[in-house]
Amino acid sequence: MPAREDMPSTLRRSPKRAQEVWAKAHDSAVETYGEGERAHRTAFSALKHQFQKIGDHWEPKDGKGPSDPQASRRTPSARTRPRETAGGVDANASRSDLYETARKLGVEGRSRMTKGELVDAIDKENERRTARARDR
Repeated sequence: MPAREDMPSTLRRSPKRAQEVWAKAHDSAVETYGEGERAHRTAFSALKHQFQKIGDHWEPKDGKGPSDPQASRRTPSARTRPRETAGGVDANASRSDLYETARKLGVEGRSRMTKGELVDAIDKENERRTARARDR
């Protein structure tokens, strides 16, 4: 299975169910589109409907659904021209949920941030933690 070989390190540190969702979507996308970036984008889109990135791994979301405007797009152009994403942060979560995630990650200044700023700050902290985990 190509998915097991191509699985990103953030998923290897995640629950088995997250790995299964990504792998199934990835393998299906490889059959449909061939190996490459499109298969990875499709697999991450499927993953983001059930999981959100917290630090250097993925955790289940409270509810299922798209995590950002890109993941909720259904038009053909969305599949061929990727748009800005929230990088695994559930941008559709409430501000209070985002605040709690930021608190859990130790984001400084979170109490003064807007919802959009919280999404960006969480995404930055996730990137930092992922980079540190890869360096180990």
